[in-house]
Amino acid sequence: MDVDAFTALYRAEFSRLVAGLVSAVGGLQAAEETAQEAFEAALTQWPSAGWPPHPRAWLIRTARHKALDRVRRRANFEGKRAELQTMAEPPADDDASEERLFPDERLKLLFTCCHPALSMEARVALSLRTLCGLTTEEIARAFLVPVSTMAQRLVRAQQKIQTAGIPYRVPSEAVLPDRVEAVLAVTYLVFNEGYAASSGEERVRLDLCDQAIRLGRTMAELMPRRRDVQGLLALMLLHDSRRRARVGPGGEAILLGEQDRSRWDRKQIDEGLELLEQALSAGPPGAYELQAAIAAVHARAATAAETDWAQIAALYALLARVQPTPVVELNRAVAVAMAGALEHGLQLIEALDRSGDLKTYAALPAAKADLLWRSGRYRAAAAEYDRARALAASTPEQRFLERRAAEARRRASQPS
Repeated sequence: MDVDAFTALYRAEFSRLVAGLVSAVGGLQAAEETAQEAFEAALTQWPSAGWPPHPRAWLIRTARHKALDRVRRRANFEGKRAELQTMAEPPADDDASEERLFPDERLKLLFTCCHPALSMEARVALSLRTLCGLTTEEIARAFLVPVSTMAQRLVRAQQKIQTAGIPYRVPSEAVLPDRVEAVLAVTYLVFNEGYAASSGEERVRLDLCDQAIRLGRTMAELMPRRRDVQGLLALMLLHDSRRRARVGPGGEAILLGEQDRSRWDRKQIDEGLELLEQALSAGPPGAYELQAAIAAVHARAATAAETDWAQIAALYALLARVQPTPVVELNRAVAVAMAGALEHGLQLIEALDRSGDLKTYAALPAAKADLLWRSGRYRAAAAEYDRARALAASTPEQRFLERRAAEARRRASQPS
């Protein structure tokens, strides 16, 4: 059996099965176990019997039977009689009808996983597990914890949903805006960890990027009129379009200005630009739409030299009003410098440095070092690269900063 194809099917369909089973089997944990049983049955039967013509319908039918068995074993059998009768109805005449009978309730599942009563870590882990189909082992690697520890965390989060009575539903309109923001924040957090891994040996975690984009597509499908959802999906697609050009053959990082743009995924860029256009036409832009607009400026530039840094600086100024954070100000300072005001950009970074708001953020001294390099102050740049390296957590980033520091010292030692 094609393992890659089966894994892709698991990623795509696991969340749909879980979402359709939660109400019937009495909870998230039981729904996960039932969906897992359906996939285990496929893994056992398909190698000899061959893939069914309609794999999703096969999984749905099997999951319904597994759920029926599970509900029959529960103590409240009588209270579930009507539900049992519905689940036990003869299967539809064709696979398409079978799929229509199984509701797609992933939006409810998404909001359940991202309920504000759960910690951010629990929200991310549950989203990765139930909506992205990652295994406990994969999630444990993402969090850099033992598998047993992550398994316990997932069980505790599922139990909290059960004991706290967290509802399995889309929130009421009154609280929907705040809840959607939490869902988007979780999705973006997953993507960022994949796009630039905060620790470990890998520079980019493509699996996490893929899972976040899958979450974004699910939200865009289920909430098509939310411009912030469109904005976030556009942002992720535009950034992810560079994945083949961002890392060298030895795992080393390649800066945006040095990337081979012919390796960027133009189809993905076009999709991101179309989504961004739809989002911007729907009203005043929010944080995700503005970040996507910044990524779009880079995507439209045929070469690094053609990048409209003045427009990027202006967009960061707008973003700073919507999302006033030190990280946004750091990015704005870099854009100001790249737009031609190098010394002014350095002054803005110096002010941020003195404030101490980003004292543990490796990107600040790294950005400062890059601008010092551009101004020809190589000795000072080397010192800032050293400072950034001491703050960096991921091994690839540390190696990259070491190389930049060494090259800066080499240039500083050359006669002027």
